[in-house]
Amino acid sequence: MAKEWGYASHNGPDHWHELYPIAKGDNQSPIELHTKDIKYDSSLQPWSASYDPGSCKSILNNGKTCRVVFDDTYDRSMLRGGPLSGPYRLRQFHLHWGAADDHGSEHTVDGVQYAAELHLVHWNPKYNTFGEALKQPDGIAVVGIFLKIGREKGEFQLVLDALDKVKTKGKEVPFTHFDPSCLFPACRDYWTYHGSFTTPPCEECIVWLLLKEPMTVSSEQMAKLRSLLSSAENEPPVPLVGNWRPPQPIKGRVVRASFK
Repeated sequence: MAKEWGYASHNGPDHWHELYPIAKGDNQSPIELHTKDIKYDSSLQPWSASYDPGSCKSILNNGKTCRVVFDDTYDRSMLRGGPLSGPYRLRQFHLHWGAADDHGSEHTVDGVQYAAELHLVHWNPKYNTFGEALKQPDGIAVVGIFLKIGREKGEFQLVLDALDKVKTKGKEVPFTHFDPSCLFPACRDYWTYHGSFTTPPCEECIVWLLLKEPMTVSSEQMAKLRSLLSSAENEPPVPLVGNWRPPQPIKGRVVRASFK
């Protein structure tokens, strides 16, 4: 494929459907959350995550984001409850961020865009493989956490300190003994809806759990994230910023809240 998708004007979100037609589908993510239209659903359960820090394997820069990868060959790091029918395995987490602190999240809440958004990607092991889960409407569960500017988040610094080793596209280094549940906010309230991956191929297989309470990080921590490059080591340096997709049409989908 000569034309690689990205976030620039020539290959950005407006063009993704040219290569990936589902990007114009009926269940695309992210979306804008209008809280006045969201109903509390008393049937929504609390969710819980039990992550094994030993399943954390590596951190990589793929030129589009930084990703922390987990061993998902068996049930080690699991997400349960909430809107989910069964347990889901953690596969990876990654972030989306902007060129400045005033934007960067993919989902927006009543018009507010946060500085960044963290996505923890889990898959349903009843489908045997991650690839098979991608074809199912309940194949993937993503916990989304907004990042807002405030005081430094110490636990997040562990991830940021590893970024110097993966500054350029294609770099991957070991990153172990990290439990991402240390990034969760105290409040577990969430919104949920059915959507898609926010990057091509944009498969519509995701049960979203978007946490109402953001994680607070410092401006310095966001600057560290923006120090990554989307270019490879031997190429002229290109900052890795603005890797977010704008909200997509909701097309009649219902967003539910776990809280009143």
